[in-house]
Formats: sequence, C-alpha cells, structure tokens
Amino acid sequence: MSADTPISRFPVPKLSDMPEDLRARIALVQEKAGFVPNIFLALAHRPDEFRAFMAYHDALMDRPGGLTKAEREMIVVATSAANNCLYCVIAHGAILRVRARNPLLADQIAVNYAKADITPRQRAMLAFAVKVATQADRVGAEDHAGLAGHGFSRDDIWDIVAITALFALSNRIASAAELRPNEEFYALGR
Repeated sequence: MSADTPISRFPVPKLSDMPEDLRARIALVQEKAGFVPNIFLALAHRPDEFRAFMAYHDALMDRPGGLTKAEREMIVVATSAANNCLYCVIAHGAILRVRARNPLLADQIAVNYAKADITPRQRAMLAFAVKVATQADRVGAEDHAGLAGHGFSRDDIWDIVAITALFALSNRIASAAELRPNEEFYALGR
C-alpha cells in the first residue's frame, strides 16, 4: 500500500486530535499488536460511535462462555467472507491464526468453511452464522435445535447471532468506507 493511499473514504483524524480515552485505547492496541489497525483510526472520526462499537465488540468477543476466542474469530471470518468484506476477512483472519495457533485455518474458513479442518460442531456453528448473515429471515427452530444437538447452549447461540450481527455492521462500514487492511495483518500468525 502506498503511503499516499488513504485508508478510508471518510475523514481519519490525527491521534493528537482524538479524545484522550480513544488515544488510550488505541495506544493499548498498538502496544500489543505493534501497529494501529486502520479500523480504529477510521472509526475515531465519530468518537461516540467508536465507543459504542468497541463496548459491544468487547462484550461479545471477550466474554466467557461456551465459545472459545478462536471460535468467535471463526464466526467473524466466515461471515465477513460471506459479506465480501476484505478488511474484516484479512484483519480477523490474522487474529484467528494467532488465537487458533494455525496458519492455515483462517484461509480455509474464508474460502470455504465447509471444507476447513474444523470439528463438526464448529462446522455447524459456521453454517448457522453464515445463514444468519445471509438469510436471517429463514432461521428457524430447526436451526436452533441443530446447534443444541451439537452442545451449544442458548447463550452460545445468542453469542453466535450477536457476533454475526455486529460484524455485519462492521462489514458494511468497512466495505462502504473502502477501508484498507493494514499490511501487517497479512503476515500475522503465519
């Protein structure tokens, strides 16, 4: 990516112009990752929305429950692929590679989760998530029963739905903003 290529079609504020709480959040991510993901910079031009998005993100992606952190990222990658969101597939694919300690898994899930090297339980989870992402109006009792048959609790099913929904929002913002993935994401976890 050229240094002259904008990361978003929308304004990207300078770190020094951001509210202190956003700068602090971004500094923590930068310290941990070694770079600032472009999504943080792009969302920061609307501080209240940034805070709301990150609060919901953290509530879903960091909560304890029946889904592992890697499985949560699997949902993001599979549904982002279904939504054709370059940024989220690349960024969350990198996170999935790190969390799963598997350099191949994210690519497999992004291309065709049904053929990925995952468990039948995880395959059912992703089939449900992709159905929620692409045909939510067709989700019914049999879909919920199928997940229950794989050992997913009602809370787990809610998490699958909520993660899918939050990232549908993120996919649409990232795609419409033409948000560019950081080059650093491509090599993470490989």
